[in-house]
Amino acid sequence: MSDTAHPTPLLVLDVVGLTPQLLDHMPHLKRLAQSGSHAPLGTVLPAVTCAAQSTFLTGTLPSEHGIVGNGWYFRELGDVLLWRQHNGLVSGDRLWDAARRAHPGYTVANICWWYAMGADTDITVTPRPIYYADGRKEPDCYTRPPALHDELTEKLGTFPLFHFWGPGADLVSSQWIVDATRHIIRTRAPDLALCYLPHLDYDLQRYGPDDPRSHRAAADLDTAMAPLLADANAEGRTVVALSEYGITRVNRHVDINRVLRRAGLLEIHTQDGMEYLDPMASRAFAVADHQIAHVYVRRPEDLDATRAALTGVPGIEQLLDDEGKKAHGLDHPRSGELVAVAEPDAWFTYYYWLDDARAPDFAQLVDIHRKPGYDPAELFMDPLDPYVRLKAATAIARKKLGMRYRLAVVPLDPSPIRGSHGRLPTSDDTDTGPLIVCSTPRAVSGRVAATDVKSLLLRLAGLH
Repeated sequence: MSDTAHPTPLLVLDVVGLTPQLLDHMPHLKRLAQSGSHAPLGTVLPAVTCAAQSTFLTGTLPSEHGIVGNGWYFRELGDVLLWRQHNGLVSGDRLWDAARRAHPGYTVANICWWYAMGADTDITVTPRPIYYADGRKEPDCYTRPPALHDELTEKLGTFPLFHFWGPGADLVSSQWIVDATRHIIRTRAPDLALCYLPHLDYDLQRYGPDDPRSHRAAADLDTAMAPLLADANAEGRTVVALSEYGITRVNRHVDINRVLRRAGLLEIHTQDGMEYLDPMASRAFAVADHQIAHVYVRRPEDLDATRAALTGVPGIEQLLDDEGKKAHGLDHPRSGELVAVAEPDAWFTYYYWLDDARAPDFAQLVDIHRKPGYDPAELFMDPLDPYVRLKAATAIARKKLGMRYRLAVVPLDPSPIRGSHGRLPTSDDTDTGPLIVCSTPRAVSGRVAATDVKSLLLRLAGLH
């Protein structure tokens, strides 16, 4: 393509959890798939947001781009950190780097895809709470250019953080993102607009993918997306909708850190009667991330004891060693010495305490940055606490008065979770595995590999 010819504009929708099964409940997106093209989409291990998105945008596996999960143990800090936001954590040539080599001046808007901060994109919108000095956390977002923040807030209201994750997570956040995307396309006309729509993540984890409430969530998201799809069609913008993973039904959990603690491998320290994971002192511990867990083993001589402790544990399907990690493109220094993969109907908790009375106070909060692992129980209010709604109302009243508040409503019982992801889908999972849809006929067929998404998008833009 010559530098003078303009690229075909693209809208890339990350419809989290989209599968062929759910597409049947999404008439607008299904029509686009039927008039255009669609195909099963491969994913990566782990099949989680940060790893999958990084593969789509770099065309490489976690062994190269370094995003081995939604978080990992930062050995140099002695701390487990999830949901970091700096794009500098991702290695490799980004989609927009390749696009700009082919067409200098190519413009990109990232609306809520992960690792947005610090990325060399022209327009950025990403969730970013205000952390006040007195400990309060208030909803907000980060934007580039900075003036876009007030523009979006004035037009759409404050970014609805408490609808983006937590017990209140619902359509409101995806609706805001849709509206922000429409506004940005209308006012800035980027060559590439990346839009992240998380709504299907919520009820599918709460209730499972086959529950009528999950089907209704798919229909509701489709209705919210319809004006954005219409806008794209009206301006001749090619639409690609894809998913990072399919959510499958689960009915049991694996307390992997409790297993390691009982084996004498995991260490804790106590403050004010509360137990905290001590990763620096532990011989072995796990960073749980849905259906995979990175198991960090401090010394090579403890590897056999760790493997022995986890072998035969109900719900663990396999333990990947160096050879297994390499076979799955997960052999990166950030990965655990072992990687545990759950059975199809199981997932991993992060819990390491043996008595709920000694759980840290953050365990009952929506606190994604202090928990040393992923906690889907944050999608629920504690059903065993008869005062949970009163507590929530009191906390919100304090918040509105500008006072400090503590919204301790998350249950310590993870058994209600009915959906999870992270494993690679099996070959017969085509109805429940991830999907790619394109408004262009014959653009996708067969099975599209996650590592081929970058080159596909460049080709659709006319840059490849």
